[in-house]
Amino acid sequence: MKPRRIYENVYQVGGAVISDIRDGAIYLLDLGELVLIDSGAGIGFEQTVRNIEAARFKPADISTVILTHCHMDHIGGAALFRQHFGSQIIMHALDAEIIEQGDQHMTAAWCFGIFLRPFPIDVKLRGGKGQLSFGNYTVNWIHIPGHTPGSIAVYFDGGGKMILFGQDISAPLLEDFKCNPIAWRESMDKLLALDADIICDSHAGVFQPTYRVKAYIERSIIDHGFEL
Repeated sequence: MKPRRIYENVYQVGGAVISDIRDGAIYLLDLGELVLIDSGAGIGFEQTVRNIEAARFKPADISTVILTHCHMDHIGGAALFRQHFGSQIIMHALDAEIIEQGDQHMTAAWCFGIFLRPFPIDVKLRGGKGQLSFGNYTVNWIHIPGHTPGSIAVYFDGGGKMILFGQDISAPLLEDFKCNPIAWRESMDKLLALDADIICDSHAGVFQPTYRVKAYIERSIIDHGFEL
């Protein structure tokens, strides 16, 4: 499969079937400057770069990589984007600590057969929510703990439609990785309250319009054993 355009200035440039089987979805935002949401596991870095070029963008213009959480299939390529293109790396401080300590377990690096080399995070988000400015756009983030301590969701107005990046919503909540089901359930209410038009997930795909976004989140809640 090839990289695909999701909506106006949003593209999928990485993922299990377009870069490497170990990659979570990688989304590119064209906001006047290029921003990536997540970076894959790192093994598919070169293919991701080719996909960005195939979408008619210059990888050297990627100013920022926003990491939604600390698992290897999302973070492994981040240091490579910084090394090759000077991209800054942003994520929540609670998960940044896990990466900077080189925690092979909490990053699930061992699950993917990859050794995590710890790397510094340039901008560490703190608290429950905030905003980031790129070009003429404001990108919002909210803390959605549960899957990991510092998981975040990212959303912005992409030309009249709210586009939400809520990676790994339907992923299992494993005790071995210190997932917090109660915090996760509360985080899902935060996402439902956004009433997004489009949701881009890491493994489940893209859902739109609003009623399908809501149905996907609600189905994930039920599948995790919670009531609506």
